[in-house]
Amino acid sequence: MGHHHHHHNNNLPHDHSGDLSVPDAELTSGELSRRSLMRRAGLLGAAAVAVGATSLPGTAMATPHHRGREPKYGYQWLAGDHHIHTQYSSDAIYRVIDHVRHANAYGLDWMVITDHGGPEHARIGVEKVNPDIVKAREEYEDVLVFQGLEWNIPAAEHATVFVHPGRNEVAVLKEFENAYDGTVKGAGDSTPANEALAVAGIAFLGEQVRRRRIPDALFFANHPARRGVDSPHEIRAWRDADPAIAVGFEGAPGHQAAGIKAPLGPGSGRGFYSGSPSAASFPGYPVESYRTFGGFDWMTSTVGGLWDSLLAEGKPWWITANSDSHTVYGDTAQRGPNSNFPANGFYNDPVYGQPTQVSAGDFWPGFYSRTSVGAEDFSYAAVMRGLRAGRVWVDHGHLIAGLNVRARAVGDRNGVTLGDTLTVRKGTAVELVIEIDLATEPNWAQFVPVLARVDVIQGDVTGPAADPDVFTTPSTKVVKSFEVGAGAKGTVRFTYGLGRLDRPVYLRVRGTDGLRSEVGLLGAGVDPAGPKMDVLGDADPWLDLWFYTNPIWVRTK
Repeated sequence: MGHHHHHHNNNLPHDHSGDLSVPDAELTSGELSRRSLMRRAGLLGAAAVAVGATSLPGTAMATPHHRGREPKYGYQWLAGDHHIHTQYSSDAIYRVIDHVRHANAYGLDWMVITDHGGPEHARIGVEKVNPDIVKAREEYEDVLVFQGLEWNIPAAEHATVFVHPGRNEVAVLKEFENAYDGTVKGAGDSTPANEALAVAGIAFLGEQVRRRRIPDALFFANHPARRGVDSPHEIRAWRDADPAIAVGFEGAPGHQAAGIKAPLGPGSGRGFYSGSPSAASFPGYPVESYRTFGGFDWMTSTVGGLWDSLLAEGKPWWITANSDSHTVYGDTAQRGPNSNFPANGFYNDPVYGQPTQVSAGDFWPGFYSRTSVGAEDFSYAAVMRGLRAGRVWVDHGHLIAGLNVRARAVGDRNGVTLGDTLTVRKGTAVELVIEIDLATEPNWAQFVPVLARVDVIQGDVTGPAADPDVFTTPSTKVVKSFEVGAGAKGTVRFTYGLGRLDRPVYLRVRGTDGLRSEVGLLGAGVDPAGPKMDVLGDADPWLDLWFYTNPIWVRTK
């Protein structure tokens, strides 16, 4: 297969950076810099071959090694993505099978098709996409393909809503969308009535599960800080509406290629986080909340920030990471001609061979972002149970290969893992044990990521918030940082001793390649080496990689 060099170069006619027949040594320094960026972005070399292979309809790809399928630490760790758009979305392009093929090729085990809610989708799209999903399930039995939608939350942002497959999956999603979607109902404004409609929508999903119309349903809020319209009290209200349904938000948004510098990229913010407050925004959020930090949402990346304020209540609320894939950076596809989305509820199949998409901000599912779920087996039900339990860690750029985090009483061999609660007698010595399988193979940008540092973050559990709009919790801090030795290989193991506990706490873990860190926003000593605010218009996502875990609680009795 050829590399199609001429496609990479349409925007830079006298530039040789995309022409692999010209060796690195013959490039100018500027061309060499651009070539290295293109390599990291997956536009050149082996990654370009992989992408090109599935950009052509009907081209088969080698099945990847699904490493998480072998049970490890008691669970199969299944990588997935819950936020993906197809030709049935008003602003997307690809077929369901295109996304499933790529997700499979890039190592995902599960995925959710989440076409945008709205008048066309509610009327016909939710039904029309289903046969494509069913066919993809049959064709790719080693990928679990859920059907969901991206809900326009009344009075707020967007959310992934998805259900366990079954005879009523379409009926329940259609009912839900027609009754509770903010765009369908004209309920976008931040009014008490619209906020109540959002809560009622989550309660409706819970009722369908209890009535056994569907086996299961889940909700995750998408890109929560992007526009500042998800207020703290709304997030708490969604969670409390049905804690078995509303279980978390995106810790890192999709659109991670959006920060790549123009003219080789969109030149926006990672996640397309590039805005500022509007009249609809929650007025308490600071100006920096409209940016990402190491590719992660401000609500998650700020130590002692909004996510921590939720965890300090002692109630579950989990983070995920995904692609939000609409149009893929570096692809050559465009919408099928003569499409009539308003009439048909979909765009015609994409056509290929167009100029390379350098203004697109998305990666294919599994190419960059992963949500790894500890599941008892390879099934739809087990993935949903793992997500609900918070047995989840996320990473960018395949920074690590695997992870096991346990809190336990000193001297105990077992303990509990992510999302769980360890209960001990007051005064018991407790430790957190972290085992990380380091990356050994190149990621899709063709380099082996190197983990440099691991942070343990600890906070006190202080109970329900007196003010539902609080978004700080001052006791939460980075309590320990472990440096990963240069040249470390295989599995590294760190132990953090909490001492003899006299109060309930929670712990979470993050790690970084160490290329971009700084003093955190909440003051010296709180966050000694947090992620930097991403530079608007110049944020190479491959040069700033992080992983985050969900929390473990430790309660005393």
